[in-house]
Amino acid sequence: MKIFLKTEDEIELMRRANRLVGKTLGELAKHIKPGVTTLQLDTIAEEFIRDHGAVPTFKNFPNPYGESFPASICTSVNDAVVHGIPDNTELRDGDIISIDCGTLLDGFNGDSAYTFCVGEVSDEVRKLLKTTKESLYLGIEAAVAGNHLGDIGNAVQNHCEAEGYGIVRELTGHGIGREMHEDPQVPNYGRRGNGSMLKASMCIAIEPMVTMGDRNIWLMPDRWTVKTRDGKPAAHFEHTIVVRRGKSEILSSFEEAELIEGKLY
Repeated sequence: MKIFLKTEDEIELMRRANRLVGKTLGELAKHIKPGVTTLQLDTIAEEFIRDHGAVPTFKNFPNPYGESFPASICTSVNDAVVHGIPDNTELRDGDIISIDCGTLLDGFNGDSAYTFCVGEVSDEVRKLLKTTKESLYLGIEAAVAGNHLGDIGNAVQNHCEAEGYGIVRELTGHGIGREMHEDPQVPNYGRRGNGSMLKASMCIAIEPMVTMGDRNIWLMPDRWTVKTRDGKPAAHFEHTIVVRRGKSEILSSFEEAELIEGKLY
């Protein structure tokens, strides 16, 4: 494992890349409604990112099978957990859609994800989103210098499992910097005090992936989209942070998305 600590100049560049991700999610929030296709959202995201001098990191990103991701954002609807490919499917009232977005700006990466409501969503699903988002911030609270990776996962896991939700184990958060995925992996489950120690100036992406039913998942034939096996909805929220002493700093932002969508949960 090779973990790169960042200088303050590098952290500033990462802050800029992540702020652009937040602005992109806010731009997309303006267009998320019944009848819109995920492909239309992808076009909006790519144009917005490129107009701001950055590159959409996910475009042509390789998977373990040597295949390139064909779009600029991941659009995962309802029972899709992550890595959904934008297409001509129209969003419907009552859907939820997780949008994962990455930018490469001035040599450094930004990465964040937000799960949006489409129209009127059931209270049951809204509770899943609320719990997942809360678990992200609890994980961030645990991500301070001197703690361990297991402290982050334990905070996420305990909060979500207390509500009867499942924690996806096969997919994790990750280090981030000049590369989109760097060491270490950041699981959403674990025991306190276990795993690598967190050091000041580490940059990591924490991203709870939480299922309404059990935690088992399928990889779809497109070899990208991951869905729940039981067909129940899943939520996904992600922030990129820099580990600090005492309290870590969130580099990405949900403010723009929440300004448009409202704090529904």
